[in-house]
Amino acid sequence: MPDTTLPRERQQLILDRLRRDGKVVAADLAQEFRVSEDSIRRDLRDLAAQGLCRRVYGGALLAAQVAPLDERHHERAELKRSLARVAAGLVGEGQILFIDAGSTNTALARALPEHRGLTVVTNAPDVAMAVLGRPGFDVILLGGRVDPRIGGAIGSRTVRQAQDIRADLCFPGVCAIDPERGLWTFDEEETVFKQAIIEASGETVAIATPDKLVASATHHTAPIGAITHLVVAADTDGAMLTPYREAGVSVHMP
Repeated sequence: MPDTTLPRERQQLILDRLRRDGKVVAADLAQEFRVSEDSIRRDLRDLAAQGLCRRVYGGALLAAQVAPLDERHHERAELKRSLARVAAGLVGEGQILFIDAGSTNTALARALPEHRGLTVVTNAPDVAMAVLGRPGFDVILLGGRVDPRIGGAIGSRTVRQAQDIRADLCFPGVCAIDPERGLWTFDEEETVFKQAIIEASGETVAIATPDKLVASATHHTAPIGAITHLVVAADTDGAMLTPYREAGVSVHMP
């Protein structure tokens, strides 16, 4: 029997689903609401026209609302400091580290131990300033165009410089991560930079606040097999973490 829900009501239900899951599949929605996929596609077009979702092949993603970097520094600040301390514990003496831009990675830089002979390579001025002048750190700041929203340099010049360095660990900024496909990013140029530092590093550490475990982003960045360590909050649902462990990722909590 066809669904009697009005288009506006159906669109609100679809938006609620997007906000809960981060993504929707048109075929699944058509079956659930007992309407044609053409009707669902019209709903998704209407929501996209309002800036509420981003249409992709087969469905839609929740529209990303990326706050300015300075604002992100104050969001869940204590949680980020807690995760940063765990991630810093994975760093060994004398290692070379790629640290990507992002508020969580700035917290990581502040948490790194001194007097350990560490080299921090970063595209982010905030990260560089967090270790600059502290005992036991060498700092390499990659050049290029600094994107004020991302808080770091991106583009071909930055990528070329990163490709000339070999690191022990890298910490790519996490926009979204899932156990099936791995790491995702919103910006194409930022994606290329993350791919470069992952390729140039022995191990990769993803620090994910709870929202990143359910978020969706537009650009696939790295497969789950490229992630060595995942650092998550202590209260993360264990069932959510099981697929990561089964994929060979070492999971760490405060």
